[in-house]
Amino acid sequence: MSGGKYVDSEGHLYTVPIREQGNIYKPNNKAMAEEMNEKQVYDAHTKEIDLVNRDPKHLNDDVVKIDFEDVIAEPEGTHSFDGIWKASFTTFTVTKYWFYRLLSALFGIPMALIWGIYFAILSFLHIWAVVPCIKSFLIEIQCISRVYSIYVHTFCDPLFEAIGKIFSNIRINTQKEIDQKPFLILLPAYHYKNFQTIEYLKNFIVNTCTS
Repeated sequence: MSGGKYVDSEGHLYTVPIREQGNIYKPNNKAMAEEMNEKQVYDAHTKEIDLVNRDPKHLNDDVVKIDFEDVIAEPEGTHSFDGIWKASFTTFTVTKYWFYRLLSALFGIPMALIWGIYFAILSFLHIWAVVPCIKSFLIEIQCISRVYSIYVHTFCDPLFEAIGKIFSNIRINTQKEIDQKPFLILLPAYHYKNFQTIEYLKNFIVNTCTS
């Protein structure tokens, strides 16, 4: 069909447009490939490392970034000789700088190897063991949750609804009773002169409370 000709209903002669190179489902894949080639794709093994800023994510700014002033300080009124202070500053700074370089030269590559193997094992376990186990557990727990939900709705819900209706019919009435003895104790002393007066008052109070 490329470069062919056809005639329309009015007799006009037309040429079939030539399709650009590429997949029939992706007619512009050639242009897309060129755009992808123009983009800079960085690989973890070939990317350039910054030799100036070696802590771009600021992991150890507050941990091991220690100067002489952060460790040794002399307050006002307690100063050593100026020469001793300068020599101490130089000794601390130079020792810390070169001894770190010596340790990193001796143990930097072995430690990098050890930590590389360690994090490779962690990545392997996370990708090939942890995530599949979690997905498998989620699938299995969904089946168990459905069975448990059916069990609860079938057996537990009617039982607890019946128990709730039974206890909902319980009515509690409270009635306050008046004790008769305090009335006798609070009476004045002259009412206790004889037994008849006490009996009369007792009967009067009982009749008053019960009526």
